[in-house]
Amino acid sequence: MSQADTPSATTRGVRGALVGAAFLMATSAIGPGFLTQTAVFTERLGASFGFAILVSILFDLGAQLTTWRVIAASNSRAQDVANAVLPGLGTLLAALVALGGLAFNVGNVAGAGLGLNVMLGIPATTGAAVSACIAVGLFLVKEAGKAMDRFAQLLGFIMVVLTIYVAVASAPPMALAVERTFLPEKIDIFTIVTLVGGTVGGYITFAGAHRLLDAGIGGPGSIRRVTWSATQAIGIASLMRVVLFLAALGVVSQGHALDPANPPASVFRLATGELGYRLFGVVMWAAAITSVVGAAYTSVSFLRSASRWIDGRVSLVIILFIVLSTLIFLMIGQPVKTLILVGSLNGFILPLAMAAMLLAARRRDIVGAYRHPPVLVAAGWIVAVAMAAMGAYTLVRDLPRLIAS
Repeated sequence: MSQADTPSATTRGVRGALVGAAFLMATSAIGPGFLTQTAVFTERLGASFGFAILVSILFDLGAQLTTWRVIAASNSRAQDVANAVLPGLGTLLAALVALGGLAFNVGNVAGAGLGLNVMLGIPATTGAAVSACIAVGLFLVKEAGKAMDRFAQLLGFIMVVLTIYVAVASAPPMALAVERTFLPEKIDIFTIVTLVGGTVGGYITFAGAHRLLDAGIGGPGSIRRVTWSATQAIGIASLMRVVLFLAALGVVSQGHALDPANPPASVFRLATGELGYRLFGVVMWAAAITSVVGAAYTSVSFLRSASRWIDGRVSLVIILFIVLSTLIFLMIGQPVKTLILVGSLNGFILPLAMAAMLLAARRRDIVGAYRHPPVLVAAGWIVAVAMAAMGAYTLVRDLPRLIAS
């Protein structure tokens, strides 16, 4: 038996995959939109935004634990589970995820370009191209999965540490933040639903679960480990949300107004000056490029069931996905109409997937002897209904604008 095959090496490999999957999901969630949402909502709601974060974390856990546990119990990807529930449902889900992932990856590439522009002063288009090359490089190595895991962990750590530094520098009113988290002056349901969609909506909720399947972690015996990984994923994303909230709260509580053109950048700049602005570039780039990787990987994982050719050339297809996203940005910029429309359709991915997972959890032919906890069933249906209503509202709101323009 070689050293690589020893039980300790195997245990380290499993632990590494569990941690890697958690960071992949978390860093996929922490993208340019995540940063902007947090800054804007903090300015709008003040310390009471802490309550919205707390409620959204509980909903995020319900959605994430349901998805990961059912996928693990069935040992099948989400689209295959959905097709088993209702033929064609998984195909629809795969199409929505792939289309949404491609459209939003254009924005992620743009965010990576902006991050390097702020950091180094290079043009955003050059920064986008350089970032795409780095992302592509991850999938050219022999063990692309492990490289992706380590990349997500490193940049996730950097994002959190830098944002903690800015939060400390901004000197937020901690006592008020804690008080308003549990006794808010303002409650905004729209904000809560938006946070849930931004953290576990679209392709994000499947990123870690599909990564675990690819690492060979699945089946009824994996539920405990998968639950741990899913909880860690939400914990990492929530930590970043809380830290950025405190940084923004420290700035706005001192009477500063955030720049509407780039709210999160102004949080960093107002808290720590020009150095903070450069640090924002690092955080923006890290958030964007990890989202590029996560969106490409997860979107392609939904296409694997549709084509043997894709299933046999996963790394190549992921690279093509990243290249296509980058070319769209470089040639025509961010396609606003497409982003608006797909953003509206993206709101239906989570409720559609949640409904499929919850129905699958009741099917012995899909999950075997696994029994989904009643509290997660209740939380899952609440999230599904709330996000479906939000998606319908957004689509009705945006369609007239698209037709008129």
